[in-house]
Amino acid sequence: QVQLVESGGGLVQAGGSLRLSCAASGRIFSINAMAWYRQSQGKQRELVASITSGGSTNYADSVKGRFTISRDNAKNTVYLQMNSLKPEDTAVYYCNANLGVYIASVYRQSDYWGQGTQVTVSS
Repeated sequence: QVQLVESGGGLVQAGGSLRLSCAASGRIFSINAMAWYRQSQGKQRELVASITSGGSTNYADSVKGRFTISRDNAKNTVYLQMNSLKPEDTAVYYCNANLGVYIASVYRQSDYWGQGTQVTVSS
């Protein structure tokens, strides 16, 4: 069974840092783009940062210069280093990955989501 498992969320004061991790496991043939999204109460889920298999990155304007996305292909893991956190960064953060997997001997490429991890930034 393919799954994404996130870790690293928590409570931090404004100006502090957190590092999120997301590990993909299961019978995975390939991992393409990986990304972090977030959803705060009453708002739509939004893209925070993404990274291609080749390492090209993209960030939401609100986090540029503060957050860094990276990946370790050997560990099937994507990270989000969050610095200079602000109260408006408070949200549930979700990992997303486009994975190539074999299901009943058929190759399929699909988006998978983690369960989400809460990040709370106090003022």
